Amino acid sequence: MPTLYHHPLCPHSRFVRLILAEYGIETTLIEERAAERRREFLLLDPAGRTPVLVDDDDSVVSGAMVIAEYLEETTDPEPSRPRLLPRTPRTRAETRRLTEWFNLKFFEEVTNWLVTEKVYKRFLAPEIGGGAPDMDLLRVARANIRPHMRYIGYLTAARNWLAGETLSFADFAAAAHLSCADYLGDVPWDEYETVKHWYQRIKSRPAFRPLLSDRAVGTMPAPRYADLDF
Repeated sequence: MPTLYHHPLCPHSRFVRLILAEYGIETTLIEERAAERRREFLLLDPAGRTPVLVDDDDSVVSGAMVIAEYLEETTDPEPSRPRLLPRTPRTRAETRRLTEWFNLKFFEEVTNWLVTEKVYKRFLAPEIGGGAPDMDLLRVARANIRPHMRYIGYLTAARNWLAGETLSFADFAAAAHLSCADYLGDVPWDEYETVKHWYQRIKSRPAFRPLLSDRAVGTMPAPRYADLDF
């Protein structure tokens, strides 16, 4: 059984977990606090970032999109499970573009600040960045989420799913990041009904259920986090 080194509120880990679950791949999860720079973890991935997948043959694959494409190339899903990287070059390029948008741009502008300030810093020593959350950074992250919500709304108004007519990596990347912000109570759902309806479609999928039962040590989820009809 493959092993995934992850953190419950690492959005990149959540993205990979969603792909694994969507493709029906059972995985052993090992929680990793990457900021602690544990030697055994660094031997797997010198970059020291989650997620890291160790396959059954001991192959080590690191990085969210690298793992996703590795799974796409090495997994033969059941006929009832569509491929999450579309076949046509144009839609495949759009899927990759949007997946990168959320895993890089959304992360740098929103989820990195929210999760770092509210969760990670609580468990770090002061000399390596631990301490109380920086409220200015949290205010910036909460302001930054709104343009992204408008963009998701624009995409979902024009398409069946974010990258086109079929569910893809792009939807799971966006949902993974939003789920972290939602866990922390920082998504203004009431202002973006179109986005809310799209997220409900993702949130109701069986692959999402394990994420809804996640609990980060010392941080409880927002009251409606696990509610499908929120």
